[in-house]
Amino acid sequence: MGADLRFTKGHGTGNDFVLIADPEGRLRLEPEQIAALCDRHFGIGADGLIRAVRSENLSAGAAALAEDTAAEWFMDYYNADGMPAEMCGNGIRVYARFLTATGLVALEAGETLAIGTRSGVRDIQRNLQGFQADLGRWRLERGETLVRARDLAVPRPGLRIRTGNPHVVVALADEDELEGIDLSVLPQLDPEPAEGANVEFVVPGEPLVKDGIGRIRMRVFERGSGETLSCGTGAAAAALATRYWAGAGAPDQWQVRVPGGILGVRMFPTEDGEHVALSGPAELVYQGEIALI
Repeated sequence: MGADLRFTKGHGTGNDFVLIADPEGRLRLEPEQIAALCDRHFGIGADGLIRAVRSENLSAGAAALAEDTAAEWFMDYYNADGMPAEMCGNGIRVYARFLTATGLVALEAGETLAIGTRSGVRDIQRNLQGFQADLGRWRLERGETLVRARDLAVPRPGLRIRTGNPHVVVALADEDELEGIDLSVLPQLDPEPAEGANVEFVVPGEPLVKDGIGRIRMRVFERGSGETLSCGTGAAAAALATRYWAGAGAPDQWQVRVPGGILGVRMFPTEDGEHVALSGPAELVYQGEIALI
């Protein structure tokens, strides 16, 4: 039996995480241990694990500090299978909540916090509603991917978009088609990206745009985690894809309804190109200790 590990459980629209404070970077977790902690039957249960480490104490943090010396903290993120991932849109907001709630960071409303990730430094702003994450410059990838999913009558073309993580977004005809897909089984991608991808299935709202805000509904299969109640970078990718399909005149603000709640997505210009921002709830649920085996 190993030492007791103190953790906090948090979530953003049902996308849940195990958070661990390890400022000095002394904790060593094997993929099997992370997967065991995230297991919903035999562990704590989560879509991923986030380790709070000062960037200076982590090899991956060197690039973050080189990009922005203000990125004192690094979000060391792992999917539920124990494998590291580039970024997590819901996770980074929950991470910001964790840093402020535990006193590791002081951040007032209107202030911005730079956080290092494997996808680069991301800025998080605290506001009266919670936290908004600038996910950075997004990218439309070349080529089309054919997506097959269980109980989807015919394969559908998917749009490849990168919002920190790789995504393939698929448009469906209606709510019945969205509800009918069995996402307990991994969707098949052709061609299969070497690094894998999250797959989002999307239907437009009726109407698509109301009061100047676009509205869509989404389900997602996350690489390394399976179907989740929400995916932040996936919500951003889904909104970007829908705007692309809608064409000229489509709005830059979107409301994305996921099984776990509602997320806000906003596209805005910057000097280095268009960025996309994500807002939504970020909650801490409980704290505990577990024997690390």
